[in-house]
Amino acid sequence: MSGLIGLAWASLKNRRATVLLTVLTLGLSVLLLLGIERIRHEARDAFLRSVAGTDLIVGARAHPVQLLLYSVFRLGEPTANLQWDTYEKLKALPPVAWTVPISLGDSHRGYRVVGTTGEYFARMGFGERRGLEFREGRPFEALHDAVIGADVADTLGYASGTSIVLAHGTARVATQAHDDQPFTVVGVLARTGTAIDQGVFVSLEAIEAIHLNWRGGMPIGRARVDAAAIPMERLQPKSITAAFVGLESRTATFQVQRVVNEYRAEPLTAILPGVALTQLWALMGGVERALLVAAGAAVLAALMVLLTTILATLNERRREMALLRAVGAGPRHVFGLLLAEAALLTGAGLALGVILLEGALWLLGPWLEARFGVFLSPGLPSIREAVVLGGIWAGGILLGLFPAAVAYLRSLQDGVAVDR
Repeated sequence: MSGLIGLAWASLKNRRATVLLTVLTLGLSVLLLLGIERIRHEARDAFLRSVAGTDLIVGARAHPVQLLLYSVFRLGEPTANLQWDTYEKLKALPPVAWTVPISLGDSHRGYRVVGTTGEYFARMGFGERRGLEFREGRPFEALHDAVIGADVADTLGYASGTSIVLAHGTARVATQAHDDQPFTVVGVLARTGTAIDQGVFVSLEAIEAIHLNWRGGMPIGRARVDAAAIPMERLQPKSITAAFVGLESRTATFQVQRVVNEYRAEPLTAILPGVALTQLWALMGGVERALLVAAGAAVLAALMVLLTTILATLNERRREMALLRAVGAGPRHVFGLLLAEAALLTGAGLALGVILLEGALWLLGPWLEARFGVFLSPGLPSIREAVVLGGIWAGGILLGLFPAAVAYLRSLQDGVAVDR
């Protein structure tokens, strides 16, 4: 068997130009397939862990996916607000360890403004990380301090010290600006690869302050508000959009969820982020499958190139086969030789694809993390990837059966012709 492999290797070296092109084609297709698989797996994990450490999300009565969309991904609008008194009662429940309120409704140049507390930066997380890191600056402290996400800073060219004006509503083109109370950027968050990157974060008190002279979504006077003269009691929030909740023990999750869902003073919904994220991801499964089908088609095309290459050289190699027969090789040896060549070609293409992938991740991994928040690092193929690679290798060998059978039949025919 080892002699047959060595003979196949020597035969491939004699056709190195064609072989290299075939191996490169298969390697690139394997790189595409494994790259999509890695990105898909990382994106799914990051998506499902985009609110790491949060046990419950509480908001007004709504479908769990709807609550998840507007509270975590800032998509859509809430059906109603959560009253501040209710939030205080939720916060006081014995199993509750911490809460982070958020208030939505304003924007800055198309980016959603999130009113919250300083706890947001300590409690919110993503992936396996707990808490948010600052690329520069610090959390907000003064009334008109603002913290921005990485996408906001990079797209708009903002940095610490930049003065910004918030707008009422979420339209990209502002029609009602809070230009009487500008904010100063005091911090820029490190990239997370989540909706946090596209947020502008201010205090809940700041949200109240900019709406003091507003009623029903419209300003009620032209007089500017003197922020320094605003009594602190007037900045107490009356309602919030939602609250992120962390519990002392996860065993109390369903107990607190039931208490919230059955709360009679106002209709509320408490959701488990992981469950709602899984439901949302299932809705987007078509895109994931389409990417895998496209990558699989590329691998299949590369295997067909391998088959065509072996078949195209059979006529040119009839003399080689005749010489093998002359030195005592039988039709079975010829069959095995072609099958070994298919196995070697496929194996070399797989190895090249894995090497290209790991090299690309080693070179581009830090850039992908910094630019897109995609955390991909080089490493050995996972069990799933190993199974995929094994399937491709088996497919290459199976395709090699056809040219091997053709060579076998021709070898028999040529042998009969020689005997005559």
